Amino acid sequence: MINILFAAKSERWDSYKDALNSALQAEALEAEVGQNFDPTEVDYIIYAPNSDLQDFAPYIRAKAVLNLWAGVEHVVHNPSLQIPLARMVERGLTEGMVEWVTGHVLRHHLGMDAQITGQTGDWVVDYPPLARDRRVGVLGLGELGLACAYALSGLRFDVAGWSRSAKQVDDIETYSGKDGLADILFRSDILVLLLPQTPETENVINERTLGQLPEGAVIINPGRGGLIDDDALLAALDNGHIGHATLDVFRTEPLPKDHPYWGHPKVTVTPHIASATRVATSCVSLAENIRRMEDGQPLIGLVDRSRAY
Repeated sequence: MINILFAAKSERWDSYKDALNSALQAEALEAEVGQNFDPTEVDYIIYAPNSDLQDFAPYIRAKAVLNLWAGVEHVVHNPSLQIPLARMVERGLTEGMVEWVTGHVLRHHLGMDAQITGQTGDWVVDYPPLARDRRVGVLGLGELGLACAYALSGLRFDVAGWSRSAKQVDDIETYSGKDGLADILFRSDILVLLLPQTPETENVINERTLGQLPEGAVIINPGRGGLIDDDALLAALDNGHIGHATLDVFRTEPLPKDHPYWGHPKVTVTPHIASATRVATSCVSLAENIRRMEDGQPLIGLVDRSRAY
């Protein structure tokens, strides 16, 4: 019998328990899953970083920690975590991100805000360019970044992607490293941020990099709040160099009511809804990963501790 600890808020367990048990049965795994186990008898930990579990040392039998979130920055540096850690990779989360990113890229590409908020009675004909003439840059070519890049390319946008280390991607122009970052920023009319948050990506969008974007560029951030130097972005919005910022993630969440992003005429705030782990599809992924490890196969979404993602 495999013992699986569900280490997340109790309300999450109520929504997960039936779907998780069904997914484990579908993988032919004889498992017991719950929120109360002797730590020495736990084989796997399904984990939300905001749970009460912060010390992994007592879990001497555990084989892996399976994160419920795509982001692992709140757990990867925990010194008591000495077993494999897998981030959440599941199709519902990916599909949600693709839909949110594609929707907002199209919104800015087509200039839809002018019609939605600017009904003045003036008949102003202003055709947008075709997608093939709009340059979109995607920073981060992991699971989510690649899915968004391919979706936008499928709509015929001129898409390029950037990653810290060189990566070859079919049908997508790619850049990497410090020089590559400057190159992709220079050619991005719309910039989508889908990097993990690490010491290397902290404030990757700052006064210097903002200045490398074309005048009037749009920034879309569904990745991590710490990717952006907020003061530098606000200054670039106010001086007109950046045309708009659509932001879904922030350093402090919920975003404080007195934050200057609220009510700024060139900022759209969405409340961390770009993508979410879906119960049904995430349970399938969790059960598959447990079965893979039981069979001696590598975990999907295995985190590289040296890179912190």
